[in-house]
Amino acid sequence: MTLRDCTAYSPFRDSPLIFRERPPVSTALRLHLVFEDRFRFMARGNFGERLKRERELREVSMDELTKATRISTRFVEALENEDWGKLPGGVFGHGFVRTIARYLGLNEEALLGEYDSARAEHSPAPAHKPEERIPSPPKWLPVAAAGVVLLLLLGFVFAVRYGWNRYSAYRAAKKSAAASLPTQTQSGSPSPQSAEQSSSKAALDLSVSTSAATRVRVLADDKLLLDTELPAGETRHFSANRQFEVSAGDSSAVLLELNGKAMPPLGAPGASGRIVLSEKDLRQ
Repeated sequence: MTLRDCTAYSPFRDSPLIFRERPPVSTALRLHLVFEDRFRFMARGNFGERLKRERELREVSMDELTKATRISTRFVEALENEDWGKLPGGVFGHGFVRTIARYLGLNEEALLGEYDSARAEHSPAPAHKPEERIPSPPKWLPVAAAGVVLLLLLGFVFAVRYGWNRYSAYRAAKKSAAASLPTQTQSGSPSPQSAEQSSSKAALDLSVSTSAATRVRVLADDKLLLDTELPAGETRHFSANRQFEVSAGDSSAVLLELNGKAMPPLGAPGASGRIVLSEKDLRQ
């Protein structure tokens, strides 16, 4: 359809058409038309064929109809042949049918109804739009999610177990260190009260004094009583039944008294020394 064909006539743009008087028809033909107009809706035929028959019964040629209605011949032929592909839709098609019906003296609304029915029967059915469905998730997705959850749960269990083992080991080490500390203190540096009790019951009493810091080791009856670093000015008392064995890192820094009697130095000044004291040293 060209632009010229579409703009040939518009019922909304152009002024009402002034049709010339239809050609006179014979009395027999007039009676036939009246009879046909009265009973035309009792048995409706094909729309295009009926439109063409109405035009020919009124002895209106195609050229006369197109000139009077200003509708392109192509469109009139398309209406009579029901070639809907060559016809415009909407108000343009209705305008063509209404103009032709008015010129031929037909009922406009009835002819429009037949036109709409005929065109609807030949119109292609609207394509069925497929239903859009949300795709279902893959079957492996739940299995993968369960696997991930299981791995996270196992990791959490192992982490808790590892942390508990570390905490238990730490507590055990702390308890062991706390238990061994009093034992070392008791064996390494006996309290003065215990030394005095031992001296009252034992025959020998040893007094160890330091003039300078040095390491001192004391054995009483072959039992270790002291083995530690003593600061300057420190004095310790020990008791024994038979003998003492005393050693020091600096002999000149240690002064020994056995039962109140001064004992000789452990060794040469500035050098380490060792001495064994017993009751016989009290007789000298």
